[in-house]
Amino acid sequence: MKETSNTKQGSSYNSILKYTGLFGGVQVINILVGLVRNKLVSVILGPNGFGFVSLLNSTIKLLSDSTNFGISFSAVRQISDYYEHSDKAKLNHYIKVIRSWSLLAAFVGAFLCIVMAPLLNQWTFSWGDHTRHFMLLSPVVFLTAITGGELAILKGTRRLKALAEVSVINVVLALIISIPLLYFFEQKGIVPSLNLVALAACIVTASYSYRFYPLRRGKEKFFADGLEMIRIGIFFTLAGIGGSCAEMFVRSYLNNVASLDVVGLYNAGYMICVTYAGMVFAAMETDFFPRLSALQHDIPGMNVTINHQIEVSLLIVGPMLVALIIGLPVAIPLLFSSKFVAVIPMAQVAILAMFFHAIDLPIEYVPLAKGDSLTFLVVEVIYDLVFVLMVVYGYQLWGLVGTGVALFASHLLNCVAVVIFYHYKYKVTLSSRVVLISSVLITMGIAAYAVTLFFEDYAYWIVGIALTAVSTIVSLRLYNRYSEAS
Repeated sequence: MKETSNTKQGSSYNSILKYTGLFGGVQVINILVGLVRNKLVSVILGPNGFGFVSLLNSTIKLLSDSTNFGISFSAVRQISDYYEHSDKAKLNHYIKVIRSWSLLAAFVGAFLCIVMAPLLNQWTFSWGDHTRHFMLLSPVVFLTAITGGELAILKGTRRLKALAEVSVINVVLALIISIPLLYFFEQKGIVPSLNLVALAACIVTASYSYRFYPLRRGKEKFFADGLEMIRIGIFFTLAGIGGSCAEMFVRSYLNNVASLDVVGLYNAGYMICVTYAGMVFAAMETDFFPRLSALQHDIPGMNVTINHQIEVSLLIVGPMLVALIIGLPVAIPLLFSSKFVAVIPMAQVAILAMFFHAIDLPIEYVPLAKGDSLTFLVVEVIYDLVFVLMVVYGYQLWGLVGTGVALFASHLLNCVAVVIFYHYKYKVTLSSRVVLISSVLITMGIAAYAVTLFFEDYAYWIVGIALTAVSTIVSLRLYNRYSEAS
């Protein structure tokens, strides 16, 4: 029996690496294409236009999160259960339920976008009237809801290859569609490009989903049958609203107390920290969450799964973060333009936050796996409030660099709070291996940041490259040792 347990653990360890590699690889492709797109957008529009795009995208995310009924999360959990048990009748019926509710969410979101346009303009901008811009975003909100439902179907039925292909195709189309419009029309092309990109993403995603599960008509009570899905997803939706509100508030605050240029710089730093550095976490929802949900009544099994996920995430992301901190003086002008160099100090300290995010993110899935969405909501809302307060206070003290310090500090506090609270509530316990790995790699990350403060010119690059190499070697050796031991 012990041998079987070890085999399963080893399989779990290798499974984490497999799916992290698959979706991490897809993320690399997406990021490379995204880098080209962001580079061109930043050159064409500059920090001002980049900030304007950021504000509009934040609005789209807020409205989408507010009106999607949590389908992207709750649908995956239920549909995967039918899929795993090969219950085709219930699976096909539930797919109809998802599509019906997604369509309703699309209309609700588009309607609210139009109705709330004047308010969104007042909350977001201190200059000019952008009400029309917000109204013209309603098709984007509509299409995003439809796309989200079809993605939930692909995730729930484990169509991993299709998900990877959809992701790559959509990001390439976003590049092909948006850049010509922005080049010829500059800021006037922003809203049309957002609409066309959303339309392309919806068409591509639906074409893949319909290929596996064609659109069918029926007379069943789809809306009534989906109420349980909505009930489960409501707290997840509220958590998403809280996060979107926090991000939108931060960008609106910076726009009002500073300028749209500062918003553009902040968004570039945030993108590097959270989006680029966070590509390792791309497989969490697709692979880790279903495995964790299957162990919701097995506390020892959950602990093993969580600790393995944290270990692999840290060992992969650690050297990447060290390299990113050291390489930003070259990366920022390359990824964006020379107008964005002011964001380098902010991004370098903010990147440290991702070490702690690698630790707390797997643990934060526990209440969702157990169906305790209320706890998840409360923890997320508290983090959002702390994050907003710290960004505001940090900017008042140290300007743009202060927002980077706020990102780091808020993630550190959240990590400590999550580890302590979830240990008390769910008996989640970090293993000695996680403590060792995190201590070693976080120390190297702090050392990398110290290099940015105390070294210059040739000494900076020599010490920085050496530290990156050491971090990589240490991570590889620790992974080899623990993967064999599992």
